[in-house]
Amino acid sequence: MLTSDAHIGEISNTVRSGKAGFLEYINEVCDRIDAVEPHIESLIPELDRRSRLVHEATDLVERFPEDTDRLLLYGILVGVKDIFRVDGFPTKCGSRLPEELFAGSEATCVTMLRSAGALILGKTVTTEFAYRERGPTRNPHNLQHTPGGSSSGSAAAVAAGLCPLALGTQTVGSVIRPAAYCGVIGFKPTYDRISTSGIIPYSASADHVGIFTQDVEGMRRAASVLCSGWKTMSTPDPSPSLPILGVPEGPYLQQASAEMRSAFDDVLLKLADAGYSIKRKPVFEDIAEISALHTHMISAEMAQVHAEWFDKYGTLYRPRTASIINLGRQVDVQEVNRGCENRHVLRARLAKIMDEEKINVWVSPAATETAPQGLESTGDPAMNLPWTHAGVPTITIPFGFDRNGVPCGLQVAAKYMEDAMLLTWSAELEETLRPVQKSAVSGICPSE
Repeated sequence: MLTSDAHIGEISNTVRSGKAGFLEYINEVCDRIDAVEPHIESLIPELDRRSRLVHEATDLVERFPEDTDRLLLYGILVGVKDIFRVDGFPTKCGSRLPEELFAGSEATCVTMLRSAGALILGKTVTTEFAYRERGPTRNPHNLQHTPGGSSSGSAAAVAAGLCPLALGTQTVGSVIRPAAYCGVIGFKPTYDRISTSGIIPYSASADHVGIFTQDVEGMRRAASVLCSGWKTMSTPDPSPSLPILGVPEGPYLQQASAEMRSAFDDVLLKLADAGYSIKRKPVFEDIAEISALHTHMISAEMAQVHAEWFDKYGTLYRPRTASIINLGRQVDVQEVNRGCENRHVLRARLAKIMDEEKINVWVSPAATETAPQGLESTGDPAMNLPWTHAGVPTITIPFGFDRNGVPCGLQVAAKYMEDAMLLTWSAELEETLRPVQKSAVSGICPSE
């Protein structure tokens, strides 16, 4: 029997080799969904999900009867954020608009996962149009806390053991932050490394497809399938065996709460004790300007995406979504161009500092605080925004829990296009920071 916290590698190797019955595994997952999903609400409801998955699993076994022919993600169940088009599933984007508006060809990245042997567990809950109007999803570690957003269902489903792999998107902080809140690995590759074709857009200049897994090794396997031009890298000479870590001092880091900065300092001490070299360097001194440029750019592009829909169905939009669209309609094209140009300026600035200071990766809190109590807010993406704006690869690595049993996450960012290197180094960081494991959804009971 595969446990609910089994990782991609464990599941794939066991199912591919025939050591565990594939159909038994599918039924175990469906039993877990029946028990857990009513409490966390991470998945879009589906009529008779079990029968569909059993049929698809049977078909996969018949297509690949020999284990030597089975594909890299053979039998891996994937949750897909409900702004991705997936054949056989409606796309609703967490909204009340007619689903026919969003019909079209399946997202390229979903087709790539299917081609690698993965099965679609189902659609995962998203905030409305990937903005800040929350969905029903709760944090599996503490049901009274948010799972984050906008990829709330994807992060929660992986944390709860409903699937070992899920897709999300990040336009500001919608992969890195919910991964931190839910205690899983969240990876946002370099801008445009994973195709956004077949996804209902928020901002063409900032949308990134992201991935959630339970460990870095599983992330490397998924990324090798999804990221264009991917190749596995080990740490090259003459770089040190451990990366040199940069800490972005200044107003950017001050955005985190005192409690989070204290937890971050503890992590830095632990890393220093483990032999990591740490360099503190003022970065993002103009974080307020960066944030304003990014916000104006993405809101204007969202307004463009929704122009016709909003004119016709404006009363169906929820207040926060309507607000960002109305804001975007007020942004002039010169401001949008400034934001787009600033992405490249910031990317070059980060690379220059890293070259001069011999910094391999930046480390910072993955969120301003741990997952807030209550479900009205999905949290603050301030710690993620500049890295998303620059389009550089980032990852969340869990490192512990707060007093409420809610996870904490470290954000690690590398140079543009150094995605494989980031995951190589992140595997080492994961091992050093691995928290004492706590079972997600352990506190769920029928009375909650």
